[in-house]
Formats: sequence, structure tokens, C-alpha cells
Amino acid sequence: MSLLTIGTVAFDSIETPLGKADMVIGGAATYISLAASYFTDNINLVSVIGDDFPQEELDYLSSRGVNLEGLQRKEGEKSFFWAGRYHDNMNARDTLDTQLNVLADFNPTLPAAYKDAQFVMLGNLTPAVQQQVINQLNGRPKLIVMDTMNFWMDTAMDSLLEVIKQIDVLVINDEEARQLSGEYSLVKAAEKIIEMGPKYLVIKKGEHGALLFHEGRIFFAPALPLAEVYDPTGAGDTFAGGFIGYLSETGDLSFENMKRAVIYGSAMASFCVEKFAIERLKGLSRADIINRVERFVQLVNFDANL
Repeated sequence: MSLLTIGTVAFDSIETPLGKADMVIGGAATYISLAASYFTDNINLVSVIGDDFPQEELDYLSSRGVNLEGLQRKEGEKSFFWAGRYHDNMNARDTLDTQLNVLADFNPTLPAAYKDAQFVMLGNLTPAVQQQVINQLNGRPKLIVMDTMNFWMDTAMDSLLEVIKQIDVLVINDEEARQLSGEYSLVKAAEKIIEMGPKYLVIKKGEHGALLFHEGRIFFAPALPLAEVYDPTGAGDTFAGGFIGYLSETGDLSFENMKRAVIYGSAMASFCVEKFAIERLKGLSRADIINRVERFVQLVNFDANL
């Protein structure tokens, strides 16, 4: 089924305790599309880049089944750039530089072939831009998933809440859930957020896994313990790409299948952090992904003599 994703296609410079990577390929839409491409080859990307973005990276996205008709290239301008440094525990980072460049006046335009998308992933951009995408769709998609962040809660809460009313799944981290809801307990936070509109809520907890909430039911997916984490950048977007990619492949929106989608998203995120930027997401096989999912199953598989 067709999957529409919008977000950044960008450059990152990253410092972690295990090394540095300068001017590497990043951006939410890049991570989402690559992760989703292991489940579907009908991905329509909407974003904007400058003329500095390497053609070979665009060719690679195309080879993965990502349609780039909706990718705007602005001649004479630079692509979005972010630089950050992670702390020793990898759970916190400092932003060293953010250059909006082409993103400063981005107005997404959906090609006609994109407007009937059945699955939509709204990557982390301004709520106004996310709303523009929804407004251009021909009808109600089968599923709309949305990511957002604290910054939009601080600066654009009213428009953010309007978009949240129109979506099916909100994917945010625990800090964002607490800020959006005003509740410290994630259970209470989830109850309040679901009242805002989404049917499902996924709360990411980094190295502590992820929680799925729906109609009073809760599912917990652990994070896979890894010997070394090189770069957490893009892990959340990779999770989202694996999550919606799996749902797009299966077409099953039941709670049980949403639980499986959370595991597949977690599996894709566990690959992402094993190398810098998008390098680990290149060249995976279906067997690699199935084996990784089986490791998640083994983490929580037990017999209870009740």
C-alpha cells in the first residue's frame, strides 16, 4: 500500500563518546523512508533540499523504492543542517548548530500521485506544515501517524493540538508526553493525550523501550541490549519508519498487529544506532530483520505457572 512521508532530508554532524561523523546524511524523512523500504517499495517522499545534496544519496533512496517526485531542490541554497554532541550515557545531547536553510520557507506540494496515500507519516516539522500535507490529501487515509517535539509545544501549541485531532497514532518520547499532557505518570499522560484525538499513542523511552496505548490497553516493548551504541541520531525516526512500514505491508490495524509493528520499529531502531547516521540501515536483508525481531521475542518469552 502507498506510504506518504514528510520530513527533513538533511546533513548532520555528530559527536558521541565513540567518535565523530561530519556532514553525514540525516533527516527524519531519510530515516523513515529507509526503514520503511524494508517493508514496502511504494514510498512517496515530500521534503526540500539545496543543490548541495549529493545525487548518489538520492539515487540510493530511489533504488530502495522511494519516489522523489515530491522532493523539492532549491538551486543556490543549502540543505538543512544540524550538529550535536551526545553525553557519555547517550541519553542526552547538546545541539551545537542548527541551520534551517531551505527549510525556513518550506511549503510542501504533493504531486497528484501522492494525494491518495493510504498510509501517511508526518515527520517532525512545524504543525502548520503537517497541516498543509493533510489538507492536500484527496480523502481520509487508512492511517495517519505523527511525530512532534517539545519545541512545537512551546511555540505552536494551538496549531499542534489541531493537527493531533486529525491523526490516528501519535509517536513521541516520554519527556514530550509529560509536557503535552501536564502529567508525570505516563499512564495518566496517555489517557489525556488520547482524549486529544489519536486512537493510539506510542511513547518512546530510548534505551528503556517503548509503550503502546489504546483504549485502556498497554503494551510494553523492551529495547534490545546492545554491546555498543555508536549514534542514537535518527533512532526515533527509524522506529517510526519500521512501525508504519510494517503496518503498510500488512494492512492490519488491530491492536495485536500494532504491537507487532512496535517490535518491528524497535528492531529497525536497534540497527540504526549500531553505526553513524544511516550507514547501518543500508544493505540489511529480510533475514537480518527477522533474526533481530526474534531476539526481541526471546527477551520477553517466558512460561508462567499460575
